Amino acid sequence: MPNVVMYSSSPCPYCSQAKALLNAREIPFKEINLSMDAEGRAALNEKTGMMTFPQILVDDQPVGGFQELIAADQNGKLNELFGA
Repeated sequence: MPNVVMYSSSPCPYCSQAKALLNAREIPFKEINLSMDAEGRAALNEKTGMMTFPQILVDDQPVGGFQELIAADQNGKLNELFGA
């Protein structure tokens, strides 16, 4: 199983929805909340090129945010994407 990390912020409805989807599909992940971490946000932006939350990485490779996650679920590629 690949290492899945979701970077989040509070409050963030898309983060909550992404967590719910990952949990519903039984995909284990680690959540890192960057609400109060300006340096962490800057580093994530440098890594992913995105400033929005959530940002999901699989084995340290950016996958995208909630829109990409829901699209993968809808088109059946979620298991392939996360190795589930």
